[in-house]
Amino acid sequence: MTVQPGTYNITLQRRADYNVLLQFKDSTGTAIDITGYTVAAQVWDKARTTKSADFSITYTDRPNGEVTLGLTGTQTEAFPDQELYYDVLVTDTGGVKSYYLEGIIFIQQGYTG
Repeated sequence: MTVQPGTYNITLQRRADYNVLLQFKDSTGTAIDITGYTVAAQVWDKARTTKSADFSITYTDRPNGEVTLGLTGTQTEAFPDQELYYDVLVTDTGGVKSYYLEGIIFIQQGYTG
């Protein structure tokens, strides 16, 4: 199945944890059962020469297509002062890999703490 990735840009605070719940749906808006699927997401510079982080993946509700992506404060603290890029790769039970989401990560400093 060919998937046109959605775009979701993220603004996060340096040194703060970040979590987002995703739900995968088909073209009719019906949740995709992701039982047995693998989800991966990484953060890179634009040139894709330096990886900044791997998102943690928590399978929140596989039958309803839900996963939570996470970054820790330790990871976000190490992010460089530039826009970063990420995507979400889903591998189905047949081994077919599709990018479902992509976007830019904007870093704000955060002053408390």
